[in-house]
Amino acid sequence: MSLPEIAITMGDPAGIGPEVALKAIPHVQRICRPRLIGSPAVWQTVAERLRLPVPDVPVDEPVELDAAIQPGRTTAATGRASFAYVVRAIELAMAGQVAGIVTGPIQKEAWHAAGIPFPGHTELLAQRTNVADVKMMLTAESISCVLVTVHVGYAEVPRLLSRETVLDAIRKAHRTVSLLRGTAARVGVCGLNPHAGEQGMFGDGEESRIIQPAIDQARAEGIPVEGPLPPDTAFTAARRRELDVYVCMYHDQGLIPLKTLAFDDAVNVTLGLPIVRTSVDHGTALDIAWQGRASHQSLIEAVRLAVRLAAR
Repeated sequence: MSLPEIAITMGDPAGIGPEVALKAIPHVQRICRPRLIGSPAVWQTVAERLRLPVPDVPVDEPVELDAAIQPGRTTAATGRASFAYVVRAIELAMAGQVAGIVTGPIQKEAWHAAGIPFPGHTELLAQRTNVADVKMMLTAESISCVLVTVHVGYAEVPRLLSRETVLDAIRKAHRTVSLLRGTAARVGVCGLNPHAGEQGMFGDGEESRIIQPAIDQARAEGIPVEGPLPPDTAFTAARRRELDVYVCMYHDQGLIPLKTLAFDDAVNVTLGLPIVRTSVDHGTALDIAWQGRASHQSLIEAVRLAVRLAAR
């Protein structure tokens, strides 16, 4: 039985993406056939600087970079390149040429400098795969979180919440984590406001108007779900033993506890796509780019999860 081919994007060439790919790919070649999407010249330069071997894998270069790329200095050129890497990976997956894609870290400011209108991977993936509603899940052995809203300011979160978006997140969380664990996943749903609204004392009744009806519908569908949970106590060790996945109303509500507990081994998964996509859970770490200091564990875990999901 042949191993699945997995496309791995380099991320922003000026960040730690080239280094973590160099380090991680040899560790995952026994479970998949990696295919790097990025700059061969940058990869070779980083390998020589860090005295690392260059893995023998295919490399696609959808856009050529000039020799002026400097570690830790993202530009419009590095933004265009990292964007092109993701687009190529999506095209390969949609055409069935790879079993899944794993994305390296991008620098959003570089995308902005290049005139690219997407705030991140998630929105680009949804547009390129023609999917109306996707959800971001960050997952590790110790904790998993699905986000109802993602890259928006806090002031925008309440108006973006609806019974339908919360219910969709609950369904996707339950379905995916049940698949991964092989048993019905127990879902915990966080409230939006302090103390889950304190019976309407805080906020605009989001818990009673939006979140509770979504929970009630999920229960009617047979999903084991609890909430709305007060966010300040939702992630205690005792709670984590009772729950398999959390549904969080906004980005930092889920990512602060997750990155505190599982920064090195957490994986980002986009739920609701017609393709498999996972990612590292960290950024470009420009301050340590090309220095040999970056951990490659998250990329290894992201590839492992992509292989598992591709086999389902």
